[in-house]
Order: sequence, then structure tokens, then C-alpha cells
Amino acid sequence: MSDIAEDTADQTLDSKAFATPEQLKDPNYFPPLKVAIPLGIQHVLAMFVSNITPAIIIAGAAGFGFGSNSADFPSMIYMMQMCMLLAGVTTLLQTIGFGPVGARLPIVQGTSFAFIPIIVPLVAGKGVDAMAAIAGGILVGGLLQAALAPFIGRLRFALPPLVTGLIVTMIGLSLLKIGIQYAAGGVPAIGTPEFGSLQNWGVASVVIIVTLGFKFYTRGMRSVSAVLLGLVAGYIVAYMLGMVNF
Repeated sequence: MSDIAEDTADQTLDSKAFATPEQLKDPNYFPPLKVAIPLGIQHVLAMFVSNITPAIIIAGAAGFGFGSNSADFPSMIYMMQMCMLLAGVTTLLQTIGFGPVGARLPIVQGTSFAFIPIIVPLVAGKGVDAMAAIAGGILVGGLLQAALAPFIGRLRFALPPLVTGLIVTMIGLSLLKIGIQYAAGGVPAIGTPEFGSLQNWGVASVVIIVTLGFKFYTRGMRSVSAVLLGLVAGYIVAYMLGMVNF
């Protein structure tokens, strides 16, 4: 019980570092710039990277797009551009609203990792031709989701926290392999001496250690900005090792 009390106290201290509980509940509250700027940068980086990552993962599984000199490199760029464009459009619909559509709250919409475990084996090794299968599958899946939308409330009884929690856990576990591959050097490095090198593992380890260290062993802004600080630390180490190419 003492550990739970300490964790709760730490979270309260982190929140009070930049806002009162009442301010945190107010959707119109604007934090001070010294808080808003670093947290804004952290959110933008997290949203940007997580939005284009599914496109990169799928392109890697299909076997196209890597290397700026590759003939099909524009195809992967096109997928990433469409992810960003549609994320922007759907975010506007969610925040501004259009008739009954949209929560009218600052909710960012983006691509989902939920479908990746299904799409990756379908497109494996098929190259650019896999884009047709991706588009067709997403179109049918989107129509099915739209058809189910009016009935989701009635189906909620069949989706208790235990079920949804297990689904999210399974998605995360299925993506572990992909995360490890990218920490080891990424799809382009597979089959080369660079893949799994100590240099790549070192940079990935720095990001993880710094992020977890700031998150769990500091308070206030440093704890809240742990992801940003981890990314900055990893970037600095990568730059010092000559891995950053401008």
C-alpha cells in the first residue's frame, strides 16, 4: 500500500509542476510556454513517427522503397504522404466536427498498428504490386467499420476490459519482432554486417535507458518529457558515432 501511495504522490507532484487538478480538467487551459513548447515538440514527434511507421513497416515487408536510388522509392514516399494527408483531414474532422461526425476535442487521428500483423504476411515479398492488395483490404475494412459504428454501443458488453486489454497486448507482442529489427538497424540492413551491430544496439539502448530513467526516477517536467529527452539523447549519440546524414 505504501508503494501505491508513493506512486500516486509522485504523479500528483508531476501534475502540480505545471497545472492544478482543476486546470488539467479544463479543455481550454493553456499551460505556460516553458511547459507547452517541450511537450508540444514531444507530441509532434510521437504523432509524426507513429503515423508514418506503419507505411514504412508494410513497405519493408513487401520489399520495396528502401534507398533513395531505388526505382520504387517514390511508392513508399507516396504511402507516407497519404498517411500524413489523411491524418490531417481526419484530425480536422475530429476537432472541428462536421455534423454528427467528430468529438470536437483536440484528438489526433492517425494510422493504426492494429492491422499490421494481418497485412504484413499478405504483402510479404510482393513488391509494389502489394499496394493494390493493401488498398483493397483497407477499403473493405473501412466500409465494415462504418457499418458497425451505429451498433458499437450495443456490442460493448462483449468487449470488457479483459478482452480489449488482451487484444492490445497481442498487437504489442506481434510488433516486438519489428521493433527489434529496427533497433538492430532496420530492414535495409538485414543480411549485412551492420544489422545487429553493437553500434545500433548501443543507440537503441541509450534511448530506452534515458527514457525510462527520466520517466521513473525524476519528477515534474523531466518525467513528463521523458520520451523527448530519450530521443534527443539517442540522436546526440548517433551523431557522435557518425550515423546521422544530413
